Amino acid sequence: MNVKEYMAELGQQARVASRDIAKADTGIKNRALLAMADAIDASREKLVAANAEDLQQGRANGLDDAMLDRLELKQSQIDTMIEGLRQVAALPDPIGAITDMNYLPSGIQVGKMRVPLGVVGIIYESRPNVTVEAASLCLKSGNATILRGGSEAIHSNAAVAECIQTGLRVAGLPEHTVQVVKTTDREAVGELITMHEYVDVIVPRGGKSLIERVSRDAKVAVIKHLDGICHVYIDEDADKTKAINVAINAKTHRYGTCNTMETLLVHESRAAEILPELAERYQSIGVELRGCDKTREVLPDIIAATEEDWQTEYLAPILSIRVVRDMAEAVEHINQYGSHHTDAIITENYTRSRSFLREVDSSSVMVNASTRFADGFEYGLGAEIGISTDKIHARGPVGLEGLTSQKYVVLGDGHIRQ
Repeated sequence: MNVKEYMAELGQQARVASRDIAKADTGIKNRALLAMADAIDASREKLVAANAEDLQQGRANGLDDAMLDRLELKQSQIDTMIEGLRQVAALPDPIGAITDMNYLPSGIQVGKMRVPLGVVGIIYESRPNVTVEAASLCLKSGNATILRGGSEAIHSNAAVAECIQTGLRVAGLPEHTVQVVKTTDREAVGELITMHEYVDVIVPRGGKSLIERVSRDAKVAVIKHLDGICHVYIDEDADKTKAINVAINAKTHRYGTCNTMETLLVHESRAAEILPELAERYQSIGVELRGCDKTREVLPDIIAATEEDWQTEYLAPILSIRVVRDMAEAVEHINQYGSHHTDAIITENYTRSRSFLREVDSSSVMVNASTRFADGFEYGLGAEIGISTDKIHARGPVGLEGLTSQKYVVLGDGHIRQ
């Protein structure tokens, strides 16, 4: 296979399909999404079998536990895929919405219309459910998409792609509206991120090395985040039960996700009260703890944390802990070492919680809630195309609106400029 020619063909087909999907009405798009959900529901055994093949190959290739966790497609995740498709179908269609329409002194009306981005290229690793999330959001927002999944999930993605194509056929939409790259050749990524004549935006979802490469080499606009170094800060006015429950969930609900807590910050006045119980629970389920000097005064048996620990996204059962003087020091730590992804405060102090929301420079900031909620599905977006820690265009979980732009519309009645 000539990868350059193959990718150019996908790009040309996506560009043509993007013009058709951009003008498709809401009913047709929703019909496709619901048909995809039905196809996935009817193909559960096939999806699990294909995923088992990928998992077997992954173990043979020495994939670590975090990667295998992201790769595995359980029945509960298939349920979530189906629910996500149906939820996206139920969401308002953003395309064509006109806002901010005003009469100006000249007599014309000026407003903004929401429009698709065009062709969205998505590069991702491991998670087969991303194929469905990406396809559903791009479809509903009127975009064509080219999906390049990781080689470790090639069989799972192919099986999911068949369900997506079934949905497109049922609704009478072009089959090239959603295209899954069939080659595992790494050259395909290099071609996709430089096809500016066909692709309007790239969304990379995967490890830091992938995202750094895409950000460095792309000739197309990129929506991205590099790390998920997320924090939970237990304030002096925290409710102990809430603090322990959130801290346990934020770290142990899943280890291999970008919204998992990697560093716990604890106010010095609560360290002796809360840390021993937390440590006992963490260690009972195999979480390795690393702490600053003040933390080790309370927990002398844990490993000493280094400067590198504060900068590390473990994606594993490892947690760094730091005891801080006050919220100001916690915020300073987060803004210095965090990745602008998701950070939370546990407190009953209303004023301090409001200050934390204002001062922490992250795409999601939370009060008395686990960082694991930083997710498009949990935010009611139906699904997400990814998390953006950029500040331009889209920030946080990127749903339908993040996959659109706006253009000015002007209404006149023969008006001429004087």
